Amino acid sequence: MKFEQYQAIKAHALELCGQGKELEDPKTLNPILLAYIGDVVFSLYVRMRLLPTSGQVRVIHDLDAKIVSAKMQSIAMDALEEKLTPEELAVARRGRNTKSQVPKSATVREYRQGTAFEALVGYLFLMEQTKRVEEIMDFSFDLITANMKRGKTNDERKIIKVYTGT
Repeated sequence: MKFEQYQAIKAHALELCGQGKELEDPKTLNPILLAYIGDVVFSLYVRMRLLPTSGQVRVIHDLDAKIVSAKMQSIAMDALEEKLTPEELAVARRGRNTKSQVPKSATVREYRQGTAFEALVGYLFLMEQTKRVEEIMDFSFDLITANMKRGKTNDERKIIKVYTGT
């Protein structure tokens, strides 16, 4: 997209702010938008879970960044797939198949699975399926942090134990 096009789209979006425009049905939203919302929801959830573990913002931020990374979300998505309903699987598949720029910090597969995870969380959040989104985030957080503890060096494990109390 050319810079001029981007500027025009951004100006149009800003113009619509505050006009009470209703959100589309989450079932028809672009999966990348679902992932965008899912990223925010999961990141806030992770920060809230980490908040009581340390008074050091940098520590919380570093753990949060690792937990919400595509690599870790990919691990969660792999474990979740067999536990999902057909509707949830369809949303995750749409998220996984969305074309977007893959960062250097993850493989293509990790990034696609991470996007599937975020799209699923975003979808469930927008559908107001609070209990289900909490189940998925609880399961994922526990799985990811356990994986982080297993995969770290002894020094890193000690740091995680000190700051998470586990």
